[in-house]
Amino acid sequence: MGTDRRKLKTVTGVSGSRDVYAAALDPTRSTLDEAVRIAKIAEEHKIGALFAADLLSFGAQGAIGAQEPIVQLAALSSVTTDIGLIATVTTTFHHPYNLARLFGTLDHISNGRAAWNAVTSSLGEENYGDGDLPSPEQRYARATEALEVVNELFDSWQPGALRADGQGGTVLDETLVRPIEHAGEYFSVRGPLNIPPLPQGRPVQFQAGQSAGGIELGARFAEVVFTSLPTLEDAVTYAKKIRTRAAELGRPDGLPLIFSSFHATYGATEAEALRLVREAAEATDFDAGRAQLADMLGGNVDLSDLPLDKSLPESLLPQVDSVHRRRGRVEIFTKLAATGATLRELIVAAKDTGHWAAAGTPEQLADAIEERYRANVLDVITLGGLLDPRTSDFVLNGLLPELRRRNLIDSDYLGATYRENLELPPLVR
Repeated sequence: MGTDRRKLKTVTGVSGSRDVYAAALDPTRSTLDEAVRIAKIAEEHKIGALFAADLLSFGAQGAIGAQEPIVQLAALSSVTTDIGLIATVTTTFHHPYNLARLFGTLDHISNGRAAWNAVTSSLGEENYGDGDLPSPEQRYARATEALEVVNELFDSWQPGALRADGQGGTVLDETLVRPIEHAGEYFSVRGPLNIPPLPQGRPVQFQAGQSAGGIELGARFAEVVFTSLPTLEDAVTYAKKIRTRAAELGRPDGLPLIFSSFHATYGATEAEALRLVREAAEATDFDAGRAQLADMLGGNVDLSDLPLDKSLPESLLPQVDSVHRRRGRVEIFTKLAATGATLRELIVAAKDTGHWAAAGTPEQLADAIEERYRANVLDVITLGGLLDPRTSDFVLNGLLPELRRRNLIDSDYLGATYRENLELPPLVR
């Protein structure tokens, strides 16, 4: 690893879903109370960005009360000054002209802190028409065109189109604001974008998806890819695959950055952390867990009558390419099931939904993080639990100081924009 490699970047989640319930019971409370607290704690401790996930169906995967990410982060931009703002928004149910205006506006009002986590969605179609969810191939084809259009719109203002007049005003050269004249399979967009050039040029482009289509989309467009990589072996395989493809497409060296969520169980000692993991496993609701595991396997698997302490029959496991929803998760759990893991073990593993999980003291968890960072398969990591007093103490007073002691993460923000704080290479347009 070269000495000039960027340091590991940090992110924390901000959903605000519990605030929805609290506000329903107490009209004097804002639905942003909890999110504002997270944002202020995160910025005080120099965490790099806030991440807002999104789910589009009532009751699905904990989506009850989920806030709309762009509106939520726009509100949080007014109570923060430096932290990045990553909004998850689907390309399947949105038009690219609207997406360009929404993210362009978020970038303006936050002074250059916006990022878009582009997803193709695995649910929610019942709320956007009468048809079935399009196949993954169709969703990724639409996403590819949507990202092309959005980037063309961001670039439709040429350098010098807007300049100062020397008297406190501005001069617009309309000849340098050019229509994009896009006519494709999914969209027809004349353009240009009708808001001024963005502080970052473009919001930072995140992308989530690990199927073949997701890897192709991420390799082509993403500056950061959000992944579910439960083991170091998985991370090495994935990073090699997507970066090889990105290089073939002419992307800058080192892109995309690899972003992993980190499901940590903290203990003052290793024994305490392992005890907490064991107690959480023993407290598992296995009836609900069967449904969650079935979802991780594509949703069309009946696990209701299977014994907990036996492996899943091979005949029950779906072919990954036959599944329309969340193929990346299906690949993770079919692979785990093929090792002979019992139904009980699979249900416990499904509680982390395929993400990287580790347990130990802050020093041991820092070891695990450093291992992936040194292997060049980890560039951005989520650190959650900032509102839980116990977890927050371990994160803020244990893990973060330890990572800084090892010179693995930044001790302050590096620039005025999120793009600068991620130390991304210059935009190629």
